[in-house]
Amino acid sequence: MAGFKAAFINEAVKLLKKKKLIAAAILSILAVLIGQIAVTAIKHGLGLRVVGSTEFPLVVLSMFAYTILPLFSTFVAIDMFNGEFSSNTMKITLTRPVSRLGVFSAKVLNLALFIMANLLFVMVLSLVAGFLFNMSSSSLIGIGRVILSYVATFFPVFVFALLVVLLSNWLRGGLAVFFLAIITFIAFNFLGIVFSSYSSFFITSMFDWYTLWIAESINAFKIFRQLLIMSGCGIMLFTAGYYLFDRKDI
Repeated sequence: MAGFKAAFINEAVKLLKKKKLIAAAILSILAVLIGQIAVTAIKHGLGLRVVGSTEFPLVVLSMFAYTILPLFSTFVAIDMFNGEFSSNTMKITLTRPVSRLGVFSAKVLNLALFIMANLLFVMVLSLVAGFLFNMSSSSLIGIGRVILSYVATFFPVFVFALLVVLLSNWLRGGLAVFFLAIITFIAFNFLGIVFSSYSSFFITSMFDWYTLWIAESINAFKIFRQLLIMSGCGIMLFTAGYYLFDRKDI
């Protein structure tokens, strides 16, 4: 346990030093600002109220979950594995008194924390922007819906990140992993539209899973079914990713 804790802290320190965190924060702020400018322009230009204070964060989430969040989650996953193997820093990591499973788990846990922190950061920013510029229709229930939506979005994005982790341990080149991840992302979205009845089996189609949680009529069976699918995919991707990581030579 002590070895895993040390590996986790080591990975967290390395993650905090990455410039991609700053880039992700800047783009997240820009996403909220652009969204607010668009809402304000429609409101004053056409005289239409598009969203209220607690509805604006959901508008931001609908765009953020399909663009910036999976993109930077992919970057971080590639850096954690391909980046360290290519720079030979993985040798230093694996010489520490901790098993490969401990190192792999520490990296995956830090990746999960990055996704959650990014979601929370955007949620707070969008809530603040919503209260400052769209003061109508604010309520505790609305805030609860926003929090639930952002928390629910974590699960499908994290499973997709585990797919990138698998690709990172399968292919050596970070650029190849990036392009394959992008192609997979686009293909899954396309297949989810074409084969809508089987969309639950394409993880990217569940990036809007949060809509099931905040619908007027909650379909508990569908929520549970998709949760089982995501859990099963996550377990298989984690296991396959670790298997490849454990077999890698340094």
